[in-house]
Amino acid sequence: MRNQAVLQKIGRRVKLFLVFCVLAFLISAADIAAGNPLDFIGNLVRWNEFDFVSWELNALFERASAAALKLEKFIPDEKQSEIVLSYLDQVGVVESLQEELEILSFDPAAAASFQAQAEIYGKYQEETERMHRIGRLAESILQNQAERSLLKMGFGLGGQVLPPLLFKVTDLPLNLIISPREEIRTLKSISLKSGMDPLEKDALETSIYQNLSLSALVEPVGGIGAYPTMVMRSRDINWLTEIISHEWIHNYLTFYPLGIRYFENNQIRTINETTANLSGKEIGQRILIDYYPAYVRFDYLQGRDPSTVLPGIQEEKFDYRAQMRETRITVDYLLSKGHIVQAEAYMEARREFFWENGYRLRKINQAYFAFYGSYNDTPGGGAAGNDPVGPAVQELRKRSQGLKVFIDQIKSVKSFDELLIQLR
Repeated sequence: MRNQAVLQKIGRRVKLFLVFCVLAFLISAADIAAGNPLDFIGNLVRWNEFDFVSWELNALFERASAAALKLEKFIPDEKQSEIVLSYLDQVGVVESLQEELEILSFDPAAAASFQAQAEIYGKYQEETERMHRIGRLAESILQNQAERSLLKMGFGLGGQVLPPLLFKVTDLPLNLIISPREEIRTLKSISLKSGMDPLEKDALETSIYQNLSLSALVEPVGGIGAYPTMVMRSRDINWLTEIISHEWIHNYLTFYPLGIRYFENNQIRTINETTANLSGKEIGQRILIDYYPAYVRFDYLQGRDPSTVLPGIQEEKFDYRAQMRETRITVDYLLSKGHIVQAEAYMEARREFFWENGYRLRKINQAYFAFYGSYNDTPGGGAAGNDPVGPAVQELRKRSQGLKVFIDQIKSVKSFDELLIQLR
């Protein structure tokens, strides 16, 4: 089993290397100035793009089947919450077995026998199947609970939340973000299949940097606003309710000017993501208050550092958000002066600084800030630096009497200028 896994990993890397070689040849043989460099990136990763159509069909069928049965309707509220919490416990069991299996299979010091690997693998498969069985009902329960909380908050028409809240816990695609080197701006975002290891991610990013002189980053995401929305597996009920709510807000805004214009420019994207972040936290906390009061964490609304932090390693005196904000501001200044190479050297030096303080950031570059800078829902800026868009959205929320009022105000915004007009 171990040899097979190693061979598969080697095979993927060889395939990736061959594709990079083809890309380099195409670039050297073609006139890039006459075409769009992003087309070459599309060709490069086409073999590894996520198949949304197949996923959507399977997810819709599963959710439609669950909706037809409506098993959660026959279960008392307190029992429903117990089922969800049991599911989260089962997720923890599966994650522990997965970690144990990886240690037995790949840790040189483990020297595990084939029999030991087989036993853990068998248990892992058994517990994973049990997790999926419980998960299907737990997802239906969480959907129903979230919709009931949304109705209490005013998001309803005739007693129905529109669009209906549908989500599926799944392995999420990775996000390939492309930015120019001379400024921080999202040129293109491509969803890739999950499963790329750090070396494969770096190889893809480096190829794009060297051959097209563009900044690239492959990052995981917590959720995707498809329909049903895609949610990453987690045993944290706070995080799960927030992401479910965050992605539903994206679905809701799709029917209004703000959501329709999501891809129009970076400012509109930041307004969307900041709105979804603020709303996701509030709705998520309302779900917890209604159905999981023992798990309410009032510090949760104050914002959290990215998941790259290693629990227990960072020092309390290290202010991640302030340090990242300083990094972004300095990078923006260097790029404004045309000092691209110096800005990139500075970002690498800062990445090492963050790593030394317990934050395992694989890469900090222009694409990193283009991606994380759009989530600007917490005072202080963080990766957004001095970007005024997020603070404007935060200010509008402060002035609004309730979340529904805030959403009704911002959903018709077509530009950052229109948002500023609402704040006058």
